[in-house]
Amino acid sequence: MKTSLRARRMARHQSRNKAGSKLNLVSLMDIFTILVFFLLLNSGDVEVLQKDKSITLPESVAEKVPDATLLVMVNDTDLLVAGRPMAKVEDILRLDGLTIPSLEEELKHQAARRPQLTPAEQEKGRAVTIMGDQSIPYALLKRIMSTCAANDYRDISLAVNQVAKADSPPVGQES
Repeated sequence: MKTSLRARRMARHQSRNKAGSKLNLVSLMDIFTILVFFLLLNSGDVEVLQKDKSITLPESVAEKVPDATLLVMVNDTDLLVAGRPMAKVEDILRLDGLTIPSLEEELKHQAARRPQLTPAEQEKGRAVTIMGDQSIPYALLKRIMSTCAANDYRDISLAVNQVAKADSPPVGQES
């Protein structure tokens, strides 16, 4: 049987498309290259402290970003230094005096691991960040700060959640 001209044209067209489509990788590689550079440039701007779900940080409008330092965490039940438990809050509050012996030992151990001080550390003291739950008693915070200062950790920072100022416009908008 003889095929029509239209049927032969359709068969030729279908045989041409059986080879499959080709993926153009050049534009995809361009997108990924731009994405890599974007992520590399913006990855160093954020300081993330070790987060503990048992600690609710107070809020502040402070704009200064803290440096990476020794981290002392305090929640309702425990005192932790660099993630290791040092003492129970109940036991600390029952102690006499302003120093906490277990914290003092750990601070001395941390100082011995890095005995050389930079000129800034010689002037200000070693740096420490206290991440305390907003509901801890002031007496406990005072003892922790006193113990740190007595062991040459005088550059004390308190970790807080940053909130926007009430009178400032949202980020990216001008007043």
